[in-house]
Amino acid sequence: MSSSSLLAQAGQHLGVGVSMFALMANLGAPAPAAAQEHPATATPIQHVIVIIGENRSFDHVYATYKPAKGQTVSNLLSKGIINANGQAGPNWALAAQSAALDKTTFAIAPTPKKQYLNIPPPGTQGAPTEASDSSPAPFQTLAVAELAEPDLFGKYNNYLITGATGLPFGVVDTRINHVYGLGPGPFQITPGAVYDSYTGSPVHRFYQMWQQTDCATAHANSSNPSGCLSDLFSWVEVMNGTGGNGEARPVPFTEMTTGEGSDALGFYNVQKGDAPYMKYLADNYTLSDNMHQSVMGGTGANHVMFGYADGIWYSDGNGHIATPPTEQIENPNPQAGTNNWYDQDGYSGGTYSNCSDATQPGVTAVENYLESLSTPISPRCTAGAYYLLNNYNPGYLGNGSSAFTYSAFTIPPTAQPHIGDVLSSAGVSWTYFGEGWNLYVTDPAGTNPYDAYCNICNPFQYASDIMTNPTQIAAHIQDTTSLYEDIDLGTLPAVSVVKPSGFTDGHPASSKLDLFEGFVNRIVNQVQASSLWSSTAIFITEDEGGGYYDSGYIQPVDFFGDGTRIPLLIVSPYSTGGIVNHSYADHVSVIKFIERNWGLGTIGAHTRDNFPNPVTSSGNAYVPTNSPALDDLFDAFNFGDVKVASSR
Repeated sequence: MSSSSLLAQAGQHLGVGVSMFALMANLGAPAPAAAQEHPATATPIQHVIVIIGENRSFDHVYATYKPAKGQTVSNLLSKGIINANGQAGPNWALAAQSAALDKTTFAIAPTPKKQYLNIPPPGTQGAPTEASDSSPAPFQTLAVAELAEPDLFGKYNNYLITGATGLPFGVVDTRINHVYGLGPGPFQITPGAVYDSYTGSPVHRFYQMWQQTDCATAHANSSNPSGCLSDLFSWVEVMNGTGGNGEARPVPFTEMTTGEGSDALGFYNVQKGDAPYMKYLADNYTLSDNMHQSVMGGTGANHVMFGYADGIWYSDGNGHIATPPTEQIENPNPQAGTNNWYDQDGYSGGTYSNCSDATQPGVTAVENYLESLSTPISPRCTAGAYYLLNNYNPGYLGNGSSAFTYSAFTIPPTAQPHIGDVLSSAGVSWTYFGEGWNLYVTDPAGTNPYDAYCNICNPFQYASDIMTNPTQIAAHIQDTTSLYEDIDLGTLPAVSVVKPSGFTDGHPASSKLDLFEGFVNRIVNQVQASSLWSSTAIFITEDEGGGYYDSGYIQPVDFFGDGTRIPLLIVSPYSTGGIVNHSYADHVSVIKFIERNWGLGTIGAHTRDNFPNPVTSSGNAYVPTNSPALDDLFDAFNFGDVKVASSR
């Protein structure tokens, strides 16, 4: 069948014009970046590619991972929390979940607590019930799927049309084995639900995650000086979830009102065939088991921290601190008469906090904890600033016009400096490659159901110095079609940040981990087959843990985080051998690597990229003794006899 016939058939099937599909298939991409002289680097790495997926914690993916001989890993299996079959191990109590009581003022370590005999059953929150081309997750036909999502290849295309739950929205996920008798802790998702299944999405919001991790100095010991127990994941899911945007708690209220149940406690088993490509990369390259999401909570704030090494705050749009509308300010205090149903929280509700003001709702609980640590941690909050904590639209649309035209839930443009400024000032080329960018630019109202570009994921789309200059936009924000061309032509920028679309980013409910594997596999294979392989390092990670439970140590570094561990794979000719790196890192560690490799300064005087590399004791490689500290990941490579520049 000709491509035009296929487009016509797909358009008729969906009730849309051929022009939309033609546009999707044929939108012109910006020309590949011009070849240029390579600025001097401290290592043989002249190209860094950072691929950022969505919403998977380390234990959620690598719970049962067994590393190569001579290597160790910190996961549910190595700690004895589970056995290799995914069942409860001798130390299952280390991950046991509890219910708590919080009826007056928000607490990040509420008491009293009572351990669950069985965690509430997981739910189907947000997961598609059946295939449908009008709601593309999954697509009903492969023909339409391949038109809407061109960035996969081979077997991965088939995963676009499989995996629907067959269950209603927001009910108990009866695909899970022994769903009503899971015990008090983590459970294996498979084989009850097959690996290719869509699953419910746990809550992943700022104040919820602080509460789920249950951090208090009263819990601290020498191996866990932050005192984070991570034992309230289920309770926060069922008692608040993503909240009600200021609405009263529903009546009646049950363990399935939020639709999530205990989705957060689910994990995959790589020893039984789950996440095969993620396991392959870990077996053959370098895996970090001490990489963390840099902000408690979700997608927007974590991508911002990657780009700015700091939070960004509400402004007047001209670089001056301003106060957001009252209804957009967070208030996680429980509503009267409820146990932990937040007063104001949500994407279309509160998302800002003035963390310089201890009287603000939620702020006191976090800052009292930071001050109580044996080495008190500064919140690092600018006076009077209301910081973005969750997901609001960036201030600009793709064409540089104001996003407020279409949504009030938009943060004004920011003039805060970002890593792109540092790179540009040093003459180091860089590009943000967002899958679906070309279609997104033509769809400012977001009415096209196949516009799956992630606007909140692009840290540079918040920045006035980029988005008010069409030349800067064209130079630094492009579609992944340009990435593939640059790899083939050998014209890849020095630094490439790559974001898949909502179809392939791996986000639970709206995507699947196997689709993210397919997106990554294509890029890795293409780079390895190109002239760039010998000088390229590919960092593959997640924006955040998605609200999934993780058993790893959490280092508090400021008001914003860190949060739970997330996977980080480092793929290069200098990171082979199935090595597991234990150095403490978060998203800003990748920024530190870039800065050190190209001999750059930091983003600002007080940004996280100024933190030192970790120092650890001989007995614990995971816990920095000089907090706050973040590794620059140079120790994750073996450059042989190449002499590299020392760290700051």
